Amino acid sequence: MIYGLIIILSVVLLDQLTKWMIVALLQDRTITVIDHFFNIIQAHNYGAGWSMFEGQYVFLFAITLVSLVFFGYLFKSAEMSKQKWVYTVGVSLMIGGTLGNFIDRLRLGYVVDFLQFIFGSYYFPTFNVADAALTVGVILFAIDIFFLEHKR
Repeated sequence: MIYGLIIILSVVLLDQLTKWMIVALLQDRTITVIDHFFNIIQAHNYGAGWSMFEGQYVFLFAITLVSLVFFGYLFKSAEMSKQKWVYTVGVSLMIGGTLGNFIDRLRLGYVVDFLQFIFGSYYFPTFNVADAALTVGVILFAIDIFFLEHKR
């Protein structure tokens, strides 16, 4: 469980540090990292992923609390054993990502996003470290549930 707590804390700290740097240093500029593919920008997301539920602060607050309680329940059975490390890392990343964005929502009223990928004329929704951690966490959790759980 200690490794899970370290993962959670690391995600939250990295997420908040990168967001602080973007807000403090970038302001209204765009940094082109790979021309026509990857930019670093500053965007404010008042909703959830893909700006769903934009402006519905109470709903987003409530669903985040419910998610954290559920993830906490899952975390209770987490252990960094050889058999459950994928599960533990997945749940820990989900908690860290959820907390990272929740801190923004509480502190600012919106979530700071800054990673922008472009595929031809399609602009993938801008995201942040917390979003990436959540996504990887869900993937790892699904891999554990669908492919590894039955072997334990």
